[in-house]
Amino acid sequence: MQSLITLVLVLMPMFIGFAIPSNPKMTVFADKGLSYLVFIILTLIGIELSQVEGLGSQIGEIALYVITLSILTIGTGLFSLMLFDRLKPWQAKKPVAKSKEHRVSIRGSLAQVVCVVIGMVIGYFLPEGYLPPENTMTVLLMILILLVGIGLKGSGITLKEVLLNRRGVEMSVIFTFAVLAGGLFFALLFSEVSWTKGLALASGFGWYSLSAIVMTEAYGAIWGSVALFNDLIREFFALIFIPVFMRKSPSASVGLGGATSLDFTLPIIQQSGGLKVVPLAISFGFLINIISPVLMVFFSALG
Repeated sequence: MQSLITLVLVLMPMFIGFAIPSNPKMTVFADKGLSYLVFIILTLIGIELSQVEGLGSQIGEIALYVITLSILTIGTGLFSLMLFDRLKPWQAKKPVAKSKEHRVSIRGSLAQVVCVVIGMVIGYFLPEGYLPPENTMTVLLMILILLVGIGLKGSGITLKEVLLNRRGVEMSVIFTFAVLAGGLFFALLFSEVSWTKGLALASGFGWYSLSAIVMTEAYGAIWGSVALFNDLIREFFALIFIPVFMRKSPSASVGLGGATSLDFTLPIIQQSGGLKVVPLAISFGFLINIISPVLMVFFSALG
C-alpha cells in the first residue's frame, strides 16, 4: 500500500501538468523553471553527499558501480536497437515535425557536475542546523515532474501523434526491456544490490535529475550519486556517438540519448540524421519520458 501511495504522490504532478491548459507563456516558464531547478537539485545532492560518513573511502566503489552500470545499460540498449535496425531496417518517411534550433555543447553536462561539486563544498562547511529540511528532495521531485508535464503538454506533441509513430513505440519497448536487463545483470554482479534496486537504477534512461532524486530518497546519497553519474555518462556518450551510429543504425543512434532524445540530444540527432529522423526521436523520447518515472518510482518503492 505504501508503494502505491508513493507512486501516486510522485506521478500525480505529471498528470496535473498535462491537465493544465497549455499556453506559450506557461511553457516558457516551465522550461526556464526546469533549467534552474536542475541546478538546485544537483547542488542539494552534492550537499547530501557531503554528509555521508567515510565518503572518501567509498569513491573507488562508487566509480566501480557507475562504470559497470553505464557499460551494461548503454551497451544493452545500443545492442538491442542495432539488432532491431538490422532485422527491420528503417524506411524514413517525409518529415512532418519541425525542430527548434539549439546549440549542443558538452559544457552543459560539465556544469551539472560542477553543481554537485559546489554542493559538496557547501555541505562540508554548512552547520548542521542549516542543512535543507528532510522532505526537500521530495518536494523538488514533485515540482520537477509538474514542470515536465507542463512542458510536454505545451510542446504541441499529442499522445496520438506519438503512438502513431509505430517505430518509435517499438523502439521504446525494445530499449526499455534491454536496459532493464542491463540493470538485472548489474544486480547479479553485486551481492549488495537487490534485483529491484538494479532495475530502479537502470530505469533513469538518461534522466539524471529525476533518477538522482528518486535513488537518493530510496537508497541514500551514495546510490543517488551512482544514478546521477550513470545517466550523465549516457549524456556524454550520446553527444559523442550519435553522429557515429546515425548512418548505419539510426534507431540505435536515437536510442543513445534515452530520455534526452526529446530535448537535450534532439539537436544533434537532427544535425546527424536530418529532419526525417526528428519525428522518430520525438516519439521515442516522449514515451521514455513517461515510462522512466513510473518504473523508477515503482521499482524503488518495492525495496
